[in-house]
Amino acid sequence: MCAGNYGVRVSKDKSIRAAGCVVYRPRSKAEAGLEYLLIHRPKYGDWSLPKGKLEKGESHREAALREVEEETGFVGSLGMELPPVRYQMGGKDKAVRYWAMEATGGKFVANGEVDRVAWLGVSEATSKLSYEHDAVLVRHVHGSLTMA
Repeated sequence: MCAGNYGVRVSKDKSIRAAGCVVYRPRSKAEAGLEYLLIHRPKYGDWSLPKGKLEKGESHREAALREVEEETGFVGSLGMELPPVRYQMGGKDKAVRYWAMEATGGKFVANGEVDRVAWLGVSEATSKLSYEHDAVLVRHVHGSLTMA
């Protein structure tokens, strides 16, 4: 880690390394199908998927689980790895690895990064997400889980 990165983990190609999840759960017994967890970040005024930067010595998988729990309060186990997402953030390339994760417990409590969450069906979730790359990931997970 270079001085001046303020704890941000940067890979050898200088990309900011991050990890996150497409979190899902079965809908209530009255409704069939799955619902997906979206987070609202007041700092950015957006709806997105839980994700965050790797801490020193942390693997992508560990970071994905930690970030989901820190931002949403929900826990679960990682499923399939999803296609990575790369984009520019503050003039730097950010590379995010994602996994599908079925929520098995937890409860949301608003925090400094996330003030609201929403559990939505696939159509509602993909419409509400602020970034198309997040919607692509939700559709990918939904297609993989419902075709199985």
